[in-house]
Amino acid sequence: MKRGTKPSTIARQPWYSRLRSESGQSLLETAIILPIVLIISVSIFEFGRMYQHIQILTNAAREGARLSVLPATSSNDVKTRVKEYMQDGALGNYAAATVNVDQNVSITVGGGTATGSLVTVNYPFSFMVLNPVARLVATGSDLGKGVLTLTAHAEMRNELQ
Repeated sequence: MKRGTKPSTIARQPWYSRLRSESGQSLLETAIILPIVLIISVSIFEFGRMYQHIQILTNAAREGARLSVLPATSSNDVKTRVKEYMQDGALGNYAAATVNVDQNVSITVGGGTATGSLVTVNYPFSFMVLNPVARLVATGSDLGKGVLTLTAHAEMRNELQ
C-alpha cells in the first residue's frame, strides 16, 4: 500500500460484519421477483389470446347457425362457412377444428317447441409460451404437452315454421 492512502473500508471490517452488508440485496430481490413478474405478464398475454380464440369460435358457430337455419342449406355449406370465418379471424390451426351441424334439433320457443339447428365447433388450442415454460419447470412430466379443446355452440330456430 502506498504511503498516504487509506485502506478500503471493506478491508478494515471484520469478516462477520461483511456478511450483514446490503450491497447485493437489490440484485438478489430482482433475481427473485423478475421471473415471477415475467410469468404473470406472459400468462396475461396467453389467457387473453385464448379468450380471443373463444370469441372467434363463438362468432363462427353463430355464423354457421345463421346459415344453417335457411331452407335448402346443407351441412357442408355450414361447415365451409364456419371454417372460412375462423380463417378470417386469423386462427392458425383452423383446419384442425371440427364442426358438427344438427339441423333437426327440438328447441323450446315460448310455450311450444320448434325445430332448430345446432352448430358445435371444437378447436384444439395450445399455449405458445406457457407450455414450453411448464416443460422446463417440470422436466420429464406431461405438464405442458396437452392441448385444450375450446368448444362453442350456437342454436337457432329454423325458418319456415
